[in-house]
Amino acid sequence: MGHLRLPRCRRRLACGGRERSCPPRRRGVGRRGLVAVRLPVGLLAVAAALAGSGAATATGEPPVRAAAYVVRSGVDGAILAERSADARRPIASITKLMTVLVALDHLTLDDVVQVPRGATAVGEATIDLRSGERISVRDLVEGALIPSANDAATALALAAANGSMARFVSWMNLKAQELGLTDTHFVNPHGLDMPGHVSSARDVVTLLRAALANPVIRRYASTGSAELSGGRRVETTDDLLTRFPPFVAGKTGHTDGAGWSEVAEARSDKVTIYASVLGEPTRESRNNDLQSLLAWGLIQYEDVRAIDATRVYATAHAPYGRPSVPLVAARSVVRLQRVGVPLVERVVAPTDVRLPVRKGQVLGRVDVYERGRLVAHTPLVAARSLRRPGLLGRTQWYATRTLHHVASFFSL
Repeated sequence: MGHLRLPRCRRRLACGGRERSCPPRRRGVGRRGLVAVRLPVGLLAVAAALAGSGAATATGEPPVRAAAYVVRSGVDGAILAERSADARRPIASITKLMTVLVALDHLTLDDVVQVPRGATAVGEATIDLRSGERISVRDLVEGALIPSANDAATALALAAANGSMARFVSWMNLKAQELGLTDTHFVNPHGLDMPGHVSSARDVVTLLRAALANPVIRRYASTGSAELSGGRRVETTDDLLTRFPPFVAGKTGHTDGAGWSEVAEARSDKVTIYASVLGEPTRESRNNDLQSLLAWGLIQYEDVRAIDATRVYATAHAPYGRPSVPLVAARSVVRLQRVGVPLVERVVAPTDVRLPVRKGQVLGRVDVYERGRLVAHTPLVAARSLRRPGLLGRTQWYATRTLHHVASFFSL
């Protein structure tokens, strides 16, 4: 976990705050004696390299050969890196994420369907379905997602839409609209190149997130191999599944028009990253570039103690010559914070307190902001108790103060 670094004095922030070691500027002193102070929260960025992450560093994204790509944070939804994110391009078998997502709205895994002749005629990647064969939806889903079989995807679509390809494709496009995929239009359920069958690097990341919210798709998009009916054994097309430990799930695609493409999710500790690469020149460059982007994304966040319960945020003056009361946070707040994005805290605390004060009494608050958005807050409480002096004690204090003032007057 990163710890807060106290920056040097005098550097000004755009928000108007000062560095922590400077004397704070007081604002908004009212009748209750409350003072609001804005200060920056320092971040210590620790960029721990992940094995096999290429040239990725916490500050600079790795070089990528893809025609288009996106890296999106699962922590806060931010786009961390992109190239031609909204350019419409063929996406090949990444299409099958939508195919399975829509088919499962109409079929269950245990349904058994008859393979239509149209499914066996698609070509390219196949699990060798036979026309008239009866097969479970589960096997077709595995066939579409693990070896990326076009006949399995087509059989799913026709089974879900009672033989109407046009109806199923319309469902795919309706689902795309529901998900906000503004650069996406489907023409078929398998992803082979056809005019008008396009999506974008940004949209396929959104599609992946929606698809992986379905536990069936999540399971099979992360499966390396499976045994299907008829003695069929299928292997994944996803090389990162076995070579990149943070890899969670993904979907590959390749055609002449789409190039080598993939969209995937990776997770390390509490950080989840989604990334897509479209139009890579080779299978190996797709693997290397996607892995580098995922690894780079995973080191863009670290645990930061945004609020520290061991720190004194302010002190309040106590009457009758009693010691000042330190104000501390009621609790520590640790949050995932993007490296290089500053936090600014606002401390609201009294300048004076009335006695008695009990330990743990709420006397103020601390708020922490990221780019103007409140991300953490907690009360400030008294770190110790102070009793109010009795009548004799107060009388002695007033007498002592009066004598001091008189002595000061005659010493002039």
